[in-house]
Amino acid sequence: MKQRPFLALWSLAVVASVAAFVVHLGLRGKIVDLGYKLGRARAEQGRLREVKRVLSLEASSYETPQRVEMVARTLLGMTPPPPERVIPVKWVVKIQDEREAPAPDPAAPAGGSP
Repeated sequence: MKQRPFLALWSLAVVASVAAFVVHLGLRGKIVDLGYKLGRARAEQGRLREVKRVLSLEASSYETPQRVEMVARTLLGMTPPPPERVIPVKWVVKIQDEREAPAPDPAAPAGGSP
């Protein structure tokens, strides 16, 4: 009869040890998984930093007028307009004023007021 309480306590200790070991393995697996995720996130962060650096260099190169002109000529095929296509701004304002002026009344006498 003395052996029965000892066996029960020993079984309880073994079950508790096994449960603790299973919990330890589960937590260890999660830690390893989080480590891999952290490594992937850091690699992505490094890649994004490099992309940001390259894009900021590219953006700063487009701030110079020479670079904008080169891109316009080579990539977009743009050329300066011929002189006959250039309209000075004062002409545009004058043309708009003429369009906005009221049309002459056809019933009014041509010589002015009577």
